[in-house]
Amino acid sequence: MLLSSHPGPTAAVTVLCLVLGLAIGLEPWRLVVLGLAVLAGQLSIGFSNDAIDAARDAEVGRTDKPIARGDIGRRAVAIAAAVALVIALALSAVLGLGMLVAHTIVIAGGWLYNAWLKRTALSVVPFIVSFGTVPSLATLSAPDPAAAALWASATGAILGISIHFTNALPDLADDRRTGVRGLPHRLGRRAAGAVAFAALATGAVIVLVGPTVGGFAATRPPGVVELVGFAATIGIAVVGLVLALRRPAHRVLFRLVMAAGLLIAIQLTLGGVRLVG
Repeated sequence: MLLSSHPGPTAAVTVLCLVLGLAIGLEPWRLVVLGLAVLAGQLSIGFSNDAIDAARDAEVGRTDKPIARGDIGRRAVAIAAAVALVIALALSAVLGLGMLVAHTIVIAGGWLYNAWLKRTALSVVPFIVSFGTVPSLATLSAPDPAAAALWASATGAILGISIHFTNALPDLADDRRTGVRGLPHRLGRRAAGAVAFAALATGAVIVLVGPTVGGFAATRPPGVVELVGFAATIGIAVVGLVLALRRPAHRVLFRLVMAAGLLIAIQLTLGGVRLVG
């Protein structure tokens, strides 16, 4: 069951939200509820993905998928997805109506992608919307809830592009065999890889200059923490771009993007940047 939840991405997004919660100084109980709510929401998305794709995974012989291997039934995973969804929404409601609405948008994006949009040229849209909303999950969980700053939401949206493209790259051939033709499939491996890491570099620039530009809740010029974080993220983007262009697609590209996302969140926490719009 755990392997059907896509544990890597589930854990990464949960930790990302917890770090953002720390960045805005959430009370311990709010931070715990936020983490549990996001964890449940990501579990529901992961479970729904494996339940919906069970037939496709079996057709292409995905030995990394428990349902395709026969280790667990599709019905059990589908039930787990529904239960996790209810838990996620219930916990979100504890933190307020704004958090509930925002988290519903995030989860709905994941479910819509799994059920339909992954097969279309609009496959990137739910990633842009959902990850663009992720920073607001933390800020809307505060005692005085507010949406995240525009630059923070823009960074999340752009990071979503990188996540979608690098996550799809290793499965392009198998996906085509089963009729999945999302945007990365239409662009091709090298072009999709270039877009993914160009987007990551763009996100790094927005995080560096966004808080200091008028209209983006200006605070102060970038400090040492911000500059070091920017340099590290750009370094990851360059390495990822070289790997994407020169070598066959591998899941290490997705892991690089998720690592960069966590690095950006830690950078915001240590730098004391104001995330609220």
